[in-house]
Amino acid sequence: MMKLFKMIFAGCLLVGVAYGQQKQPVDYVDPFIGTSNSRWMLFPGATRPNGMVKLSPDNQRSVWQGGYEYSTGSIHGFSFLHGWTMAGLLMMPANGDLTLSPGAPDEPFKGAGAGFHARFDHRDEHASPGYYSVYLLDPRVKVELTATERTGLQRYSFPADSSNRVMVQLNLPSEYGVDLKDARITKVSDTEIEGYAKSTSANFNDYCLYFVMQFNKPFHDFNGYLNQAETHDHTEVKGSHEIGAYVTYPTNKPEQVLIRTGISFVSIAQARLNLQTELKPYGWNFDALVAANRKLWNNTLSTISVSGGSETDKKKFYTNFYRCFTAKMIMSDANGKYTDACEQVQQLPADRKVMIGGDAYWNSFWNLNLLWTLTAPDVVQQLIDTQLEMYEKTGWLSKGPAGIEYSGIMEGSHEMALMASAYLKGIVTKDADIAYAAMKKNVEVEPGTACGGYPGNPQISEYARLGYVPVEKGATSKTLDYAYDDWCVAQMARLLHKDKDYDFFVKRSSSWKNVFDPVSRYVVPKKENGDLISDFDLFSVSHFVEGNSWQYSFYVPHDIPGLVNFLHRETFLKRLETGFQKSETQKFAAHALDRTMGQSAEYYINQGNEVNMQAAYLFNYAGRPSLTQYYTRRILDVFYDASPYVGWNGDEDEGQMGAWFVMSSLGLFEMNGGTSPDLRVDLTSPLFTSARINLNPRYFKGRQFVIQAHNNSARNIYIQSAKLNGKVLKERFISFKDIVKGGKLELWMSAKPE
Repeated sequence: MMKLFKMIFAGCLLVGVAYGQQKQPVDYVDPFIGTSNSRWMLFPGATRPNGMVKLSPDNQRSVWQGGYEYSTGSIHGFSFLHGWTMAGLLMMPANGDLTLSPGAPDEPFKGAGAGFHARFDHRDEHASPGYYSVYLLDPRVKVELTATERTGLQRYSFPADSSNRVMVQLNLPSEYGVDLKDARITKVSDTEIEGYAKSTSANFNDYCLYFVMQFNKPFHDFNGYLNQAETHDHTEVKGSHEIGAYVTYPTNKPEQVLIRTGISFVSIAQARLNLQTELKPYGWNFDALVAANRKLWNNTLSTISVSGGSETDKKKFYTNFYRCFTAKMIMSDANGKYTDACEQVQQLPADRKVMIGGDAYWNSFWNLNLLWTLTAPDVVQQLIDTQLEMYEKTGWLSKGPAGIEYSGIMEGSHEMALMASAYLKGIVTKDADIAYAAMKKNVEVEPGTACGGYPGNPQISEYARLGYVPVEKGATSKTLDYAYDDWCVAQMARLLHKDKDYDFFVKRSSSWKNVFDPVSRYVVPKKENGDLISDFDLFSVSHFVEGNSWQYSFYVPHDIPGLVNFLHRETFLKRLETGFQKSETQKFAAHALDRTMGQSAEYYINQGNEVNMQAAYLFNYAGRPSLTQYYTRRILDVFYDASPYVGWNGDEDEGQMGAWFVMSSLGLFEMNGGTSPDLRVDLTSPLFTSARINLNPRYFKGRQFVIQAHNNSARNIYIQSAKLNGKVLKERFISFKDIVKGGKLELWMSAKPE
């Protein structure tokens, strides 16, 4: 009996150990995925959700998709900002011959002008959410990085070397390039330096990065340099263009140096405040901060748990989920101070927590809206607060608030889709009248410029006058985006019982028809006199933004039933199915259309750019849901990769591509960005046998929503029948309201179409 008891006890102990070692969501994240085909904002380094600090290695020149390139075998430094159009403050440990330039990846590593960049081996490089490390071969230094929202903490393990130093440079290569106007680095003591860098980027973004940098051990010397020449001033260096400094750590044995840095876009005093506030719980305890970041990220990612599917599927799932929270960027300080679009310092009111900037809310409404509203409603509140704060302080909403500025990037004002969705879903309730006034301004007032940037919808007056934007005044695709904007404003008007406005804007939202050729039933650029242009090329991207007429002829997110009727169902289906069949060999990507305006190429489906990422779900609206199920599963399998070299076959801007994978893996999609009265959520074939969405009780009544796919497999990809909370579903969609009430969606899967 005792022997049996011991065996049972041992078995339970083994089970307990196995359970304790069970992988957590954070363990599946691989920050290197896609970093050989990435944007500046997609990096392997350390950050927190929407963090101001994005501390990460760089190894490219100032080029498109600059920053970190996985296939490059060197690193020229670790910089603090990787936000769209924003870069600054590069650091690098070095020793040996003194060089005062990072150098370029293709320059030699020895000899004059080599730079302080260093080679590395990927076997000595590691990354996880909130942590990065690499061993640099040339200086023989191990670098470790971690971060809070507004601070970075670095740990350099130096060898015994009398020439050890830490380089600090304020000009650096980046994706958009930075014009450094004025900068300064000052020695405060033998353990602290501070400074600032005033920069301009992308012809609209003026910002000043302030920093306070503290060392855990006294450095021996401080030296400044300008234009790759030492200034021989051991207290301060000032200038523009190329400016930097270095501090020395001569050692006769291996030694670790820790460096903690607070940054701000308001002042040096605010940078010091951020440093003191956010690092107070950790002091110099690097490992404690790494552990805290792991817990924070795991809590974020644990809002969705999945089971079934392969380990690779889970790796792709949680890495894509992670990416949905790494590109946006907190722009306000720990006490709520921030610099507005007119470069004036502002103080957030107590009920607004942070200002969040980033790239355009272009067509991120398709997936990020749904993902954020389900898993991070508090972030949605912050994003809406940012928009309202900008409207109240500087006059407009912002479609791409990088640096809390008016970038003017991309078409339409699709921040309004997120706003309308947040109010319709009840996530945001306050200031609805202010939000509506701001949205209405976007679709009524010709914008011009504001605070040196470009707000609103250019040529909105022409759109209002003619019912379309003529080709002489702008891209034809503007009309389609503006029609969707009208729809979003109309839905806010309906919510606020502004019936006259609702009638007007919902009617004008049908203006999409005005740029369709009534004969060919494709979108064709139209002149101011009403004539369509001659010799039109269906596959040219002239007069369209990062897409062609074939793709934009399916781009009516708010009225797909109307589009099906307009094209006729048979034509709609034939075109769509042909497009998918011809695109499958290209893995549903069309790289040529991402960048080259004026090019003509026979590309159909382009999952690699926002214009066309709804395409697979269009079959649901024409009576062929099995094709939606087939093609969404194909895209999940072949378009998305788990390697550094592919990751995504296209342009992952701000997490939209990642959100598409996450939501489609769950079998969910919002065609109109969550802006319809019924809050329709389309269904497709889930990737996993079971998924659970843990709902935030501060916003939703339900505790969790479970999606169970019975008999799901790589072959059984078709939904044969479905039940929601035990009731048979006749259609292949549910409502967002059904999800947040909590409950269970059951799907019975088969290898044959329904």
